[in-house]
Amino acid sequence: MGFTSAWSISCHEDSVIADLAPRTAAAVEADRTCPRARRRWAAWQRAPLPDHRTWWTGTPAEDEAIRSFQDLTRPGRHVDDLCEFAFVDGIWDRQPDQELMFVSVQRKAYPVSALFHAIGPERAALLPGWCGNFVLSAAEVRGALPAVERALGFAPGERERVQRQVWLDTEPRESVLDGPLRAWRAAARCGLGLCGLAFHVE
Repeated sequence: MGFTSAWSISCHEDSVIADLAPRTAAAVEADRTCPRARRRWAAWQRAPLPDHRTWWTGTPAEDEAIRSFQDLTRPGRHVDDLCEFAFVDGIWDRQPDQELMFVSVQRKAYPVSALFHAIGPERAALLPGWCGNFVLSAAEVRGALPAVERALGFAPGERERVQRQVWLDTEPRESVLDGPLRAWRAAARCGLGLCGLAFHVE
C-alpha cells in the first residue's frame, strides 16, 4: 500500500509557539515515552544499521533491526493523530516568512528515517525533541543551535558519505541534509521559535 509523508520545520514568534506548545509538546512527549519507542531507540543506539543498499540481504535478526528502526522513525502515533490538515495548515499560515520554512514531502518514504539513518544515532541524539518533532521557543532554538550544528554540519568528504545513505527517491526542493539546519539557523538569526512535525499526508 502506498503512502505519502511529510516533515515540516516552521519558524514562529514566541506567542505562536506558546499557543502550539500545550497540544504539540504533549503529543511529542507521548511518542517519546512510549515503551516500544524507547526500546527501539536503545536498540538502534547499540547497533546502528549498515549501508541501506545491503538491507534485506542478511539474517532474520538483521531484518528485524531494520523493521524496528523503520517503526521508530516513521511518524509517531500521537503527533500523526494531531496533524490533521487544518491543524498543519493553521501552523503554516502563522509563519512570518514562508522562505524560512523547510518541508519535505515523500511518497513511500519517511524523510526523518532517511536523515536519521544517514547521520547515525550519535548525531540524531543531538537533535531536540523526538524523531523530527519538537516545539521550541526562540531561546530554546538559540540554546540548541550548537548541538544541531554538530548533528547536521558535515566536512566535504563526510558529506558525500552521508549523502549516499539518504535513500529518498523524490528529490525535494531542498535536501533533508540541508533544510533543517538552514531553518534552524534562520530562526536563531531572526529570534524565532520552531515547530517540527513529521506526519502522514491524507
